[in-house]
Amino acid sequence: MSKISKRPAVRMPTAEEDKTITAAARSDPDAQPLTPKQLKAMVPLRTLRGRPKSESKKLLVSVRYSPEVITYFKSTGEGWQSLMDSVLRKYVARHSRSA
Repeated sequence: MSKISKRPAVRMPTAEEDKTITAAARSDPDAQPLTPKQLKAMVPLRTLRGRPKSESKKLLVSVRYSPEVITYFKSTGEGWQSLMDSVLRKYVARHSRSA
């Protein structure tokens, strides 16, 4: 079997053809070139993906809790981990002042 590609070769337009194509594109009201302001406002797609970066980063740790503690917080519904974090932060704030 031949390893030569069956795809046709890409032929670049001549300068005259390029001018014709560019003129046709500029005359299309739905395909106007971007302004310098629009180009400057563009950001790479990868910066828009995922969750927004938090101002206060949290640390990933492995902790073991009593089953009844986990059962209680899970029973509060969605967001139970955030609730647990909130309760622990309040505890730290309350006990840090007295120390």
